[in-house]
Formats: sequence, C-alpha cells, structure tokens
Amino acid sequence: MRESEKWVADELQRMYSEMHRMIRQFVPREQWNDILRHKGWRPPTDVYETDTSAVVRVEIAGVEKRDIEISFANRVLTVMGTRRDPANKLTYQQMEIKYGGFRTDVFLPWAVKEKDIEASYEDGFLVIILPKARGRHKVPIVIIEESAE
Repeated sequence: MRESEKWVADELQRMYSEMHRMIRQFVPREQWNDILRHKGWRPPTDVYETDTSAVVRVEIAGVEKRDIEISFANRVLTVMGTRRDPANKLTYQQMEIKYGGFRTDVFLPWAVKEKDIEASYEDGFLVIILPKARGRHKVPIVIIEESAE
C-alpha cells in the first residue's frame, strides 16, 4: 500500500471512530445497539426547523397507520413499522419498492416538549411536529466598575 493510500485509510478510520464517539456521547448504548441491529430499509426522511419546532417528514406510502410506531427518547425520534407486500408470493418482473420492516432515527440537538408532539399521516407522508422546549435565555450582564476605596 502506498503512503498516500495508507494516509487516506487512516484518516477514514479516525473519522469513523470520532463519529462513533460522538454518537455514544449523545445516544444511550442500548438505543444505539437497537439502531445497529435493525436490518430493514430506511425510508426517505426530511427534517427541517422552524422558529418553534422541528418537522420530520417520512415518505412511507402504502403503509397502514396500524403498522407505524413512533417513539421519542433521549432526543431521538424513532419511526418504525412494516410495509406489507400486497402481491405476496407472486413472481415479480420488476421490483423497486421496498417491503418489510423499516426504521428511521432522527437525532435532535435541542430539548423537545414531549407532551406536545403531534403526528399526521396523509398521502403517503408521515409528518411529525416536535415543539422546541423553551431554551436558555441570553441575559446581558453589565460589568460594574470597582469603586476606589
């Protein structure tokens, strides 16, 4: 292996290790192990922020509401479920749609008002609104000059 290839491999390993260290810092080991064990597919997921909340939009067309499970713990939103194959046991000519178990995990960097989380499912999109918890306030501090005694 050439020196430049070794450097690239070493750098990738360093970044991989750093990523895992950061994840372990924020996600409890048991929860992280659940994520790593999941063997299903991951649906396309968008996450965006407004002034008051985070909005998570998951594309899961064809999934029944009863087959969706949503949970939130340790600032991690987990959406999991199953999309059932309607043509079960048929021979496909072409198969591009993923069936079976799915899971997506969204890590949020801020606290959430857990009791106020709302979810809706329409036109194949699951939309979850996670209101931000009131954060810290910036309070200006005035430095008072010391009096000469």
